Amino acid sequence: MISGPIVYVALGDSTGSGVGAREGGYVTRLFKRILTHRPGSRLINLCFSGATTADVLREQLDSGLRATPQLVTLGIGINDIGHGVSLEQFSKNYGEIVAQLKSNTKATIIVTNLPDISSAPRIPAAMRSEYHQLIVEFNRRIAETAADHGAIVFDVYTVTHEELPLHPEYFSGDGFHPSDQGYELWAKRMWPTIASAMAVEAEPTGILR
Repeated sequence: MISGPIVYVALGDSTGSGVGAREGGYVTRLFKRILTHRPGSRLINLCFSGATTADVLREQLDSGLRATPQLVTLGIGINDIGHGVSLEQFSKNYGEIVAQLKSNTKATIIVTNLPDISSAPRIPAAMRSEYHQLIVEFNRRIAETAADHGAIVFDVYTVTHEELPLHPEYFSGDGFHPSDQGYELWAKRMWPTIASAMAVEAEPTGILR
């Protein structure tokens, strides 16, 4: 259980840094909620656009560990798919990230699985089925790794699988990244998972329309 001000470290890719939105990604939106319950908390957002699991290992993890966080979120993997990283290499990298977090911090570790963005306008229709299958396979490995190391999984896949095909406004103008509305949906649905770890009451999640 987390009490008092916390250090929140965010590891991951463009969704963590908020590409596609004017008011931040899911990390910024979660931190605003954290501050209402834990004033004085600090965010160290190490996410950057284009990051893969290898980038987290090389360029984010050490800084995250040095921050001595009480809460870590990890959202990574879509760019591994985009760069053709094999499922085996992804699994190895992902496992190393979570293992180091578990071994070298006392943080609550919350990982988001991969959103189902196979319906994104920028994904060619002929590639959507294959892309979706890769997301499912990578998510299976994420779930296995989290279970092995006692990390908590937030299931953004199911949220996006159900909502994105019906709500094109959840995509930004680039046809790939979330819009402000899309990130707010993500943060609203993810907040109860964070709130549970912090032992605070979460507001109703709601569904953006």
